[in-house]
Amino acid sequence: MKMTNDINILIVDDEPNIYESLKDILSEDGYKTGCAGTIAIAEKELKGKFYNIAIVDLKLPDGSGIELLKKIKQINEETIGIVFTGFASIESAITAMNEGAFAYIQKPVNMDEARILIKKALKMQKLSFDNKLLLSRLKEISVKDPLTGLYNYRYLRERLFAEFKRAKRYILPLSVIMIDMDYFKSINDIYGHQYGDVLLKEIAKYLMDSSRSNDIVIRYGGEEFLIILPDTGKEGAVIFGGRLLEALNSRTFDPKGKKIKLKASMGIACYPDAGINTESELLNAVDKILREAKEAGGNRLSIYKWVSKKDAESILKEGKRENIYKLKEKLSRTEKRVNQTLLESIYAFAKTIETKDYYTSEHSENMVSIVTDIGKKFNLSDKELEDLEHAAMLHDLGKIGVPDDILHKKGKLTKKEYEIIKRHPEMGAEIIRNVHFLNDVVSIVLYHHERFDGLGYSSGLKGEEIPLGARIVAVADVYQALVSDRPYRKAYSKQEGLKIIRDGAGTLFDPEVVKAFLAVMRRKK
Repeated sequence: MKMTNDINILIVDDEPNIYESLKDILSEDGYKTGCAGTIAIAEKELKGKFYNIAIVDLKLPDGSGIELLKKIKQINEETIGIVFTGFASIESAITAMNEGAFAYIQKPVNMDEARILIKKALKMQKLSFDNKLLLSRLKEISVKDPLTGLYNYRYLRERLFAEFKRAKRYILPLSVIMIDMDYFKSINDIYGHQYGDVLLKEIAKYLMDSSRSNDIVIRYGGEEFLIILPDTGKEGAVIFGGRLLEALNSRTFDPKGKKIKLKASMGIACYPDAGINTESELLNAVDKILREAKEAGGNRLSIYKWVSKKDAESILKEGKRENIYKLKEKLSRTEKRVNQTLLESIYAFAKTIETKDYYTSEHSENMVSIVTDIGKKFNLSDKELEDLEHAAMLHDLGKIGVPDDILHKKGKLTKKEYEIIKRHPEMGAEIIRNVHFLNDVVSIVLYHHERFDGLGYSSGLKGEEIPLGARIVAVADVYQALVSDRPYRKAYSKQEGLKIIRDGAGTLFDPEVVKAFLAVMRRKK
């Protein structure tokens, strides 16, 4: 409610001595007053600014005060009308009240009664304002997610219906992108749901900042989001989604805290497209294609493609062998989805090292492309390349068991401290040993600090006794360490790092792996 000196009261009377005396008294009470002698002048005043109260004489030169009461409600229904006249009657009082007057005052005006009446009117007005504000807030809460401030699922159903209707009527394209944050359950498990909520708010802000002004960003539920893209066809949606995914992959969330890197699966569905004739079909389509993106391994953008009834019948006619193949494929996808969930948990566990040693997290992610490119030089299979990728991400997992004061030590390690550091490959291998689909990754993690000449750790293996994957990870691991800042030294230049790797061929590293590594780095350069 406004303060007293912000309350505006309009006095409408054609007798100057009446409105002047009222004006003086009301001004003494701290109210701002305006005066009008006719309906026409009163209308102009009411349209020019908001008046909390209009005190209206029933008899005016250009019409009745009843007529003005009607116009007041048309101009601003929040303005309270109070009528006064020297010719009171029950009929005129009833008529005035029926037209929305708050009260009726007889002339000559008793100012004490008028003051009390005005205060009552203002209290009622404040209550009305408060109720409307409360209703507005309740309405906003009903369509907005209280955590992120984004629109919620209820609003989605209403808005998508309206946008789809508009798209059909005016023959316009309409696209939706559904986004599911990969690994997020594991982040909640490791860091707690309270921290997960902090990240969700940051993700919501990022999506809002990345979208156009006419796009509608919605929290679909949990860690799932949906963006409605009006007037956007499939090509535009794919370009937008690709850029969004690429930017998301390179972004660091909570940059001043735990420095979290996130991945996301995205699905796109568009109208007009075959098989999509209602907003519900559009929503079902984008939900379906998002699940397929997750089942395919996540961190990708997938586009919905409709399969017609004819196509489905054709598939069924392909016979038992084809159906058996499809069943195996479905079981394989189910197993992959289970493995993906487990892998997300392990990766999230590995991310706890970021709070101990930020170098480790960036170091591992930078290694992935190097080891897979080296693996391709050796014509490794897709499974072996996947194992290399997992090993690059998890090779320093055992550092979770190394005390912070050793990890961050700026001076030379003591013999005892070095022995503790040397145990991290064994600890990392032990953590993942019982995960069936990571069986072939265990040996890479365990032996990635062995040397080609046999002087490394943990087992003193030499030459080709060391698994090829471990020999590849060893080269990428040392190179990334050389070109990164460490607590005890500044980073070497890339040229210096490459020279050290080259000089270590035959002693520290497998010469053939070094050769492949140098070829990869030349191509990257």
